[in-house]
Amino acid sequence: MQLVRLLHLVDSALPTGSFAYSYGLESSFTFGLIKTPVDFRQHLYAYLQQVASLELPFMHSGYTLPELGEELRQLAEEYDAQLLVPTLHRASVTQGKTWLKLLTSFYPDAQLPKISAWFDTQQLPLHFTLSFTMALKQAGFPLADLQAVYLHMALRDQLSAAIRLGFLGPLEGHRLQHDFYAVFEHLLSEHAGKQYQEASRSAFLLDTTQSLHEDIYSKLFQN
Repeated sequence: MQLVRLLHLVDSALPTGSFAYSYGLESSFTFGLIKTPVDFRQHLYAYLQQVASLELPFMHSGYTLPELGEELRQLAEEYDAQLLVPTLHRASVTQGKTWLKLLTSFYPDAQLPKISAWFDTQQLPLHFTLSFTMALKQAGFPLADLQAVYLHMALRDQLSAAIRLGFLGPLEGHRLQHDFYAVFEHLLSEHAGKQYQEASRSAFLLDTTQSLHEDIYSKLFQN
């Protein structure tokens, strides 16, 4: 039943805010960086590679480090320093707060407000990746499942954005989602067990497209 509950929590229908962000995809389409289906497949692979190499090590450390101590403070500072694009930084913090409130309503006995209180005391932003990991750990979910569904959310949200932007049809989008699950095992085996000190950004062009988002005349997404 734990897996079923986790699938419910990461369902796109829950109001976590991820539907509002394209993470640079809209500007990539607008400025011609993605023009063809082949371009989009390459974008998806690069995007998932960066999610795996950056987020999974922070999730591993955030799950295994002693709770609410000096080591966690260092981890949180390092993660914050990784998010150099202002719009991406704002989106991460907004989703982090929303996620913790959502989980608190579902798991009132898990003492999740202690997480946000600690981050406020330390004057550190509570980013989504850390909020996601720490809250679900407190709720009793295993790390391996959290890392797998995090990749699932990353892939799903990019494809949903592409569909809403009119680049893909719904059936084509779901077929791509099915195909890309084949790369998850490789990404997880390579990055899931790393510590946050081994995290890396691997697709700097994605950061560039996110920074270009502010120059779009008409926006469907916030980022």
